[in-house]
Amino acid sequence: MEEKICVVVTSINGPNKALGELARGCGEKGYDFIVIGDEASPSDFEIEGCDFYSLERQKETGWKFAEICPTRHYARKNIGYLLAIDNGASVIVETDDDNIANNNFWEVRERKQSVKAVDKAGWVNVYRYFTEANIWPRGLPLECVNDEASAFESLGKREVDCPIQQGLCDENPDVDAIYRLIMPLPQSFRDDRRVALGEGSWCPFNSQNTTWWREAFGLLYLPAYCSFRMTDIWRSFVAQRIAWANGWGVLYHEPSMRQERNVHNLMRDFEDEMPGYLNNSKICRELEGLKLEPGAEKIGGNLRVCYEKLVEMGVVDARELDLLGAWNECVGDMLSGR
Repeated sequence: MEEKICVVVTSINGPNKALGELARGCGEKGYDFIVIGDEASPSDFEIEGCDFYSLERQKETGWKFAEICPTRHYARKNIGYLLAIDNGASVIVETDDDNIANNNFWEVRERKQSVKAVDKAGWVNVYRYFTEANIWPRGLPLECVNDEASAFESLGKREVDCPIQQGLCDENPDVDAIYRLIMPLPQSFRDDRRVALGEGSWCPFNSQNTTWWREAFGLLYLPAYCSFRMTDIWRSFVAQRIAWANGWGVLYHEPSMRQERNVHNLMRDFEDEMPGYLNNSKICRELEGLKLEPGAEKIGGNLRVCYEKLVEMGVVDARELDLLGAWNECVGDMLSGR
């Protein structure tokens, strides 16, 4: 059966090159394309082939989640995921409004992959499999940035079920503020490798070029009551931990986008990333210690267990649990057909 694919973006900007190219490509491929706005988004936003949701239109869905999710926050992107699920998507591809799709972005995506795999390796700097440069993904603990990875050639190859897949981005890849302040850019990655991380292997993944299959849709949830620069990173840790309970891997694959990065204040980014620098290792140790139940139908309950732990640690505000409850209710109804 042919996949129904939806591309989801959130943006406070007007129509631009990246969004225009995504709209054009989605139109050619027959993909849905949803852009989620926020308070700062232009009221007259319009791109042919793009389904734009202003704050008002988001609230017209009648979903409790759309009412209580904070505005002026990247977590509004969750509403785009809900719209895609409600519209019957079987695959959701998420990106940002400053990412330009390469030709291979539009190629057929396969959930099951016969690839090199890394299990029980602790922290893994996946970028080391794609470049010789000293570069690391945003969210990798600083104490691990100089660690060597096992040689790619030494890794065993096997079939891995990967309902979460992270595509790399060239030129201005996802790195932290420390890297941007002191290390060279642009950087690009080799395009002839893929690697899957299995149980016991951690690497952050982001929300700028990530593909999700329907069984894992519950794991899309971006927390709102935490640092803006950690919302997708901490989501990735929770998703990886729950993926282990289901025997799933997370695939990291060759670049299929390049980033022409929006203007950022790097010192503000550094400040927003401080909770990650200080807590990412502790978060993953605590998540490893949780008892989670296998099965896609258990994802909502497992999310609750994980976020209760993050609240207990003091890295996420307790208000997150009400928002997560609204997410679980909405996703549960949609995926069960209620």
